[in-house]
Amino acid sequence: MFLVAVFFTVTPITLAISLFSLFSFKGSAIAKSSVVQKNLAVSQYSGVQVYASLPPQLPSVSDQIGVMDARPEIIKQYLKYYDSPLTPYSDFIVQTADKYKLDYRLIPAIAQQESNLCKVIPPDSYNCWGWGINSQSNLGFDSFQDGIETVSKGLRTEYLDKGYGSIEEIMSKYNPISPGGAWARGVSEFMDQME
Repeated sequence: MFLVAVFFTVTPITLAISLFSLFSFKGSAIAKSSVVQKNLAVSQYSGVQVYASLPPQLPSVSDQIGVMDARPEIIKQYLKYYDSPLTPYSDFIVQTADKYKLDYRLIPAIAQQESNLCKVIPPDSYNCWGWGINSQSNLGFDSFQDGIETVSKGLRTEYLDKGYGSIEEIMSKYNPISPGGAWARGVSEFMDQME
């Protein structure tokens, strides 16, 4: 009974306040619009009309999926994380790996194992891979690109084409004095980090 009494008391009051608000806001909106019209009539730009144009092509949703190669970005982010001077060559590393049919991660992984990604190399040698460096001589390259190209080609022709198919087999020729296979474990671990 109490709820019914409250309902019939509160409902008419709420309706009355709503109607009063509606008419009072409507009246003030009319007053404001007449003020705006008066200001426009006095304005120096009174004859100007502004139009918004639609874009030449409306946006749409397509069912086509674009495909991009993520490998250069994976290499770039890996090299960037370790602050390597090879970072600008990430695209070139992937292109060269494709050219010689190598795993795209192999060149950066060997560079990580041999020189901490080119941070510890003979001066002006651009040799991040320990390629041709032994107790008798140090092989240098003209640029990082030259090094990437030469090492990639050498891995293809002197290792993979001659049957050295795994990291451990490559190590047996590349770095045979590695204690307990540490070189192969390091290269494999660095390659795994780039997956």
